[in-house]
Amino acid sequence: MSDDTRAHPDDDGPGLDLGGPPPVPAAAPVVAAPAPAAYRVLARKYRPQNFTDLIGQEAMVRTLRNAFSSGRIAQAYILTGVRGVGKTTTARILARALNYEPQENTSPGGPSLDLAVMGKQCRDIIESRHVDVMEMDAASNTSINDIREIIESARYRPVMARYKVYIIDEVHMLSTAAFNGLLKTLEEPPEHVKFIFATTEIRKVPVTVLSRCQRFDLRRVEAGVLAAHLAGICAKEGVTIEPEALSIVARAAEGSVRDSLSLLDQAIAHGGGTVSAEEVRRLLGLADKGRVIDLFEALMKGEMARALAQFRDQYDAGADPAVILTDLAEFTHLVTRLKIVPDAAEDAALVEAERVRGLQMAQRLSMRVLARAWQMLTKGIGEVQQAPKPAQAAEMALVRLAYAADLPTPDEALRRLKDQPAADAPASSAAPSPAPSPAPSGGGGGARLSLAPRAVAEPRPAARPAPVVLAEAGPRLASLADVAQFVSTKRDLALKHAIETSLRPVHVEDGRIEVALLPGAPASVIQDLSRKLSEWTGRRWLVSLSAQPGGPTLAEENEAVRAEREEGIKAHPLVAAVLARFPGAEVVDVRTRAEAPLHEEVLAPSEEDLLSGPGLDDELEY
Repeated sequence: MSDDTRAHPDDDGPGLDLGGPPPVPAAAPVVAAPAPAAYRVLARKYRPQNFTDLIGQEAMVRTLRNAFSSGRIAQAYILTGVRGVGKTTTARILARALNYEPQENTSPGGPSLDLAVMGKQCRDIIESRHVDVMEMDAASNTSINDIREIIESARYRPVMARYKVYIIDEVHMLSTAAFNGLLKTLEEPPEHVKFIFATTEIRKVPVTVLSRCQRFDLRRVEAGVLAAHLAGICAKEGVTIEPEALSIVARAAEGSVRDSLSLLDQAIAHGGGTVSAEEVRRLLGLADKGRVIDLFEALMKGEMARALAQFRDQYDAGADPAVILTDLAEFTHLVTRLKIVPDAAEDAALVEAERVRGLQMAQRLSMRVLARAWQMLTKGIGEVQQAPKPAQAAEMALVRLAYAADLPTPDEALRRLKDQPAADAPASSAAPSPAPSPAPSGGGGGARLSLAPRAVAEPRPAARPAPVVLAEAGPRLASLADVAQFVSTKRDLALKHAIETSLRPVHVEDGRIEVALLPGAPASVIQDLSRKLSEWTGRRWLVSLSAQPGGPTLAEENEAVRAEREEGIKAHPLVAAVLARFPGAEVVDVRTRAEAPLHEEVLAPSEEDLLSGPGLDDELEY
């Protein structure tokens, strides 16, 4: 058999070649459709890549730029600030600037803040996968063992970059042992090592660490700057958004860029690509700014029914009662600012209604009315937050505020009473008042008002302690009031209190005191008084207990004098007019500016002092 006729090993046996089946064309390869790219939230998509993109931190950027240009690069930096202002982002940009190398060796390499063009190391640093730039979260790596690893690796030179950069986020979470273990390396690190710390709780970082770092406080981003930044992002995303919606989002973020982008992301998803101010308010549970201003205007006019109706409309629309009062307090603060600094109306974060109507109200409302409204609103916010039914508590706070809007301030009320005393005084004050006593001689200032009525007799001598007459042999104590005053000079307050409240004088002369005790008073006060008077005066004092009832105690006499003063001041026409103008008001206490001797008249503040009213710094409680 020849080679041509030799059977193929795979053939079953000899046979005729009738020809094989026609060749099957090869199937075309199936190309899978590319999977859609995963969505990246706006806060990550628009994270700044260089210091030019970083907003609101101009002071820090200027300091770093000058330091890099002059070669004064610190060995460690610590960045602090509230959430979302760019601490971690700044740390990564700073690491990129420290290790910046241009793609082409046409320009000399070195640390630089001009990062407009991507360098050799930039992409890996931005994506947090560079071998020489190590990020550590101190919240989950708090022990000394984690710091030991950093210390050990810091001895070796970088693999690719110019510096080994250690970024430790939330550094305040490190343990005390970890901080102590880091101190020596942080103070004298190798020349190829840089540390960058970030924290929101700078007070929790030991001062020994702070003293080894260059500190930068990242400030909150202003609402106007933040609104402009959000507008640029919306333009890039092709989203239509109202300017007022931008202002609302910027304010709600409270200076945090990340919070503003998160809210914007949520608002875009809620509106389906078109964002309106009404949708943002509904999303955040806020009240309409124009309706808040209408409510404020109704309150300032004292229109309670209208104010309650507007509050109920906002509450039914989904606004939180505490948020409504907070918005009212914010608008009160805005009106106060506009009254002091009218140029504040140019703030880009203000909507048109706030700018126009705020200036109008600033011209019409006095500073005292605004200060009173602020105090009442801040107190009402606390009540609403603690109340079991916040809506009812908010309505009561608004009722108080609207009622107080009709009331004049204390100085205005006294000024009106001075202008029209006869028309405002009650009928009882029409009776002729006693003739005023002549003004006291000496330097004076003219006629003054007496706190007590002219027809009331002079207080009894026992009500006011007579001056202690000092003799060569010691004080002469002729009354129980003299004894109490003498004990007060010895700073024995317990004995002084017992004398004033427990002893009824029967007979008092120098060297001998006879008293009666009130029921329940300690009997030891007799012996204590006798012993201490003898020690203090150097003479023998006889203090005895009498069976007679005795006169009133010093406390009872002082209370009687106080009651006489109070009744006397109520009879004064000016005070009576004030009590008649403000129903429910009452005289709580009557005090003289100085205690005068018995032969002199007790003087009150002058009429000019009374009419001047409280000052701007006085606290008013309602």
